[in-house]
Amino acid sequence: MARRRRRPWYRKRPYRLARTAVLTAVLVMGADKVVHREGHGAGTAAPAPEPRAVGAGDARPGVTGPGASPDPSPGSPTPTPTPAPSPVRTSAAPRPKAASPRPAPRTLPRSRATRIVIPYIGVDAALMDLGLDSERRLGTPPEDKPELAGWYTDGPSPGEPGTAVAVGHLDTNTGPAVFGGLGELKRGKRIEVRRADGRTAVYTVDAIKAYEKDKFPNRLVYGSRDRPELRLITCGGTYDRRTGYSGNVVVFAHLTATREPGRKG
Repeated sequence: MARRRRRPWYRKRPYRLARTAVLTAVLVMGADKVVHREGHGAGTAAPAPEPRAVGAGDARPGVTGPGASPDPSPGSPTPTPTPAPSPVRTSAAPRPKAASPRPAPRTLPRSRATRIVIPYIGVDAALMDLGLDSERRLGTPPEDKPELAGWYTDGPSPGEPGTAVAVGHLDTNTGPAVFGGLGELKRGKRIEVRRADGRTAVYTVDAIKAYEKDKFPNRLVYGSRDRPELRLITCGGTYDRRTGYSGNVVVFAHLTATREPGRKG
């Protein structure tokens, strides 16, 4: 009987099982390293930097205020701050067309102011001529005629370029006067000033301001402008029997239209 040949050690079952386990472990560890390396390599996009916030060190114009520049007018257009650069866009969207600016109304030749009409506060009053007194202060209508308003005749007439001025009393001992409701006006409301030649200058309110008399901004109120503007002035602040009112109310407006004789608004 032939003798059975003995298997070599590298073909025995325990060795083969051990070898399989070792190879499996090596393969698993290698695959884990590959996945880990690919997850942190160039194949992953880096997070995009956020747009930089505008800070105090950025040079951009701000909104101009009454104390920021010499003699600005509340009726003048406010400069718009320059926006910060926006991040790059992925798609080019068409930009909307900017609205065409409204053409400025034509100015008018000189003609005396005769009447002022402010529909929003129910004013429809005759205008008398006013000048400066010996101390170069602007006069006012007579106190016994509270229904009258006054127009500074040495300044522009209605619709002329420059700063025109009209004044009126706030009240009397018996009740409200012609400009009693001036403080109730709102921005955008209409002021009409009729002229001796039949034309009408139409102004639009820009701002209503209150000032104490000891801090009254003469240049801001009376300073000359290139376009036709209007100031309406009356008393304001607190009242004292000995000294009268402590301040003034000033309406700032600019010319927005003119009307020919016989044409209704």
